[in-house]
Amino acid sequence: MKMKWLFAFLFMFACSVIAWGQTPASTEHRSVSQVLDRGVAGVEQEFVPAADAMPEDKYSFAPTSGEFKGVRTFAQQIKHVAAVNYIFGAAILQEKAPVDLGGENGPDPIRTKADILKFLKDSFAYAHKAVASIDEKTLTDPIKSPFGEGSTTRLGMATAIPAHCFDHYGQMVEYLRMNGLIPPASR
Repeated sequence: MKMKWLFAFLFMFACSVIAWGQTPASTEHRSVSQVLDRGVAGVEQEFVPAADAMPEDKYSFAPTSGEFKGVRTFAQQIKHVAAVNYIFGAAILQEKAPVDLGGENGPDPIRTKADILKFLKDSFAYAHKAVASIDEKTLTDPIKSPFGEGSTTRLGMATAIPAHCFDHYGQMVEYLRMNGLIPPASR
């Protein structure tokens, strides 16, 4: 008799857990800019904590054993991503970047961890501003490519932001682990 009650209790508990996990489908309509902004926010939530996780004295770290000749240091990875965030944002907004970038590797005078993190966070703020300007009418209009001749679209630039960031995020994760640090997203 106790087994029947135990089985009944476990069955009811399992059903309630399954029912609790079910959420009704959202009927909320998101705009194009909201969808694109979610992608930027998602990579920002991974990238910034990873950039902050490395101690300042290790910001100059770059792997040396193996086939790593000429790779960017940890700091250079971050500055590059921030600079390219500005480049993509400026292309979307069809304006000059609001800061002097010094090319796609970022400004030379920015060297401390605090300054690099500020540059990174500001670049994400600019990327958010840029994707917020995109709507259904301008999504696929041709815009000047920031990388040479030709054209691209705002959609192309907006989706390139998380793609580019995650490419470098993967490298940063390796750098963190090579220094005995667990990336924040893996903790």
